[in-house]
Amino acid sequence: MSHTLAPVLMIQGTSSNVGKSLLVTALCRWFANKGLKVAPFKAQNMSLNSSVTRSGAEIGCAQAFQAEAARTVPTADMNPILLKPEGERRSQVIVLGKPMGSHGFLEYHEQKPMLRTLILSSLETLRRTHDLVIIEGAGSPAEINLKAHDLVNMFVALEAQAPVLLVGDIDKGGVFAALVGTLELLEPQERELVVGFIVNKFRGDPRLLDSGLRMLEERTQKKVFGLVPFLSQHGVADEDSLALDTRPSRLRRSLDCIDIGIVRWPRMSNYDEFNALEREAGTSVAFITEARDILDADLLILPGSKATLSDLAWCRSRGLAAAICERIRLKKPTFAICGGFQMLGQRIEDPEGFEAQEPSVMEALGILPVSTRFGADKITRQVQVRWHQASWGFDSVPSFAGYEIHMGRIHHEGSHSRRAFDLQTTEINEATQNSHCLQEHEGYFDEEAQLLATLVHGLFEDATFRMGVLNHLRRRKGLTPLLSSSVPPRDQAYDRMADHIGEHCDMKALISLLKLETRIDL
Repeated sequence: MSHTLAPVLMIQGTSSNVGKSLLVTALCRWFANKGLKVAPFKAQNMSLNSSVTRSGAEIGCAQAFQAEAARTVPTADMNPILLKPEGERRSQVIVLGKPMGSHGFLEYHEQKPMLRTLILSSLETLRRTHDLVIIEGAGSPAEINLKAHDLVNMFVALEAQAPVLLVGDIDKGGVFAALVGTLELLEPQERELVVGFIVNKFRGDPRLLDSGLRMLEERTQKKVFGLVPFLSQHGVADEDSLALDTRPSRLRRSLDCIDIGIVRWPRMSNYDEFNALEREAGTSVAFITEARDILDADLLILPGSKATLSDLAWCRSRGLAAAICERIRLKKPTFAICGGFQMLGQRIEDPEGFEAQEPSVMEALGILPVSTRFGADKITRQVQVRWHQASWGFDSVPSFAGYEIHMGRIHHEGSHSRRAFDLQTTEINEATQNSHCLQEHEGYFDEEAQLLATLVHGLFEDATFRMGVLNHLRRRKGLTPLLSSSVPPRDQAYDRMADHIGEHCDMKALISLLKLETRIDL
């Protein structure tokens, strides 16, 4: 591979939730399947769904999936800035995988000169170590009130001189106005970088759109590179929180399926880890906010939270806290993850305001003999977990992969006789790259109360864990256990997405645009 800078291709959109992340994922796999070493890149991501790299860096989950699709190892350079909203006006700022602090807009704006330098350095690193970098924008590049502060759209395109494909979502309606309007609001040098369009999420007979696409090309003198049909059940978690609004919010209450309720905290984090669970046969998942659903679910999940204290206060204000306590008293299966685990304890302390921006102490739900204290250091690591003993229908103790992302430290009050898991992790010294293995006990499990709590995310992404829990629930409900998962591995989903984009986009034109004719044989 040459040490010159690799070509780049940038995907921008007319708005959020037009499908940019999934298109980048599909393109990463398509070019990887053609033998190229591909890397995704998003300068700045705003999301409460994040992932942890091997070295313990925290990045947006979309970039982790895109790297997986590209068959490469995720690194912090692929998402140098991650913003995790903590309220209406503040976000935790993650820089190169590590927290830089909690900032409002003005504080964050003061960091922009340094952050721009860092973004370009990360992009250059990827371009020197890969054959192709596919860049994702954020929201729209035509937000004229924000353009002066841009870090992620045309700033990157101009600095990298990246050809830009502008994506519009026809399923929302008004796609031609959105594409033309976005183009018109760009500066001339920005408009020049837009090489064409992708019309995404099309349903119906493509012949009905022929005249509109011709008029779009004639008016803008830009090529339509693809009319991409709506791809349902694509198998990759949505990154945008807007996607949650399309999810069920009430239980089905069916006798022939497992009803799972996930409490939808206002600042719920890492809801992408339930994507495979939502797609399992015989399973219905709802993101719930009503006390009745909390009591009636076959399994209640208390998920992670980016704002544990305020989400706990919200939980109490809606009457959910009492319903959760009643459910556990009735010994109905309940699974608490990270922030959900912390809420079940005796108290949550944030004496220096690391999460709440002011010193806080709050009584928690008082279910578990643990307390939580927030500190300055954030734990981000990949882990392997194993049941401490055969539990919840597991007649063996297989190992599962997961990850931790939390600033709160759990302190067990008294002996930890009800540990859920034996945990193993490898810590890497960033300076020396030396590693060593750590083992510890983790979580809380009460078989009689049907209560499991852990700080580890991602367990439901493991088919063995997922099916073990679901079959335990099926037996309790009098349903026949399932022999295997109905959810294909993500790798199959990536290939399906790549085939979809290859069929409906002019890949030959893209290859020519990127001057990759000698590298790719169609």
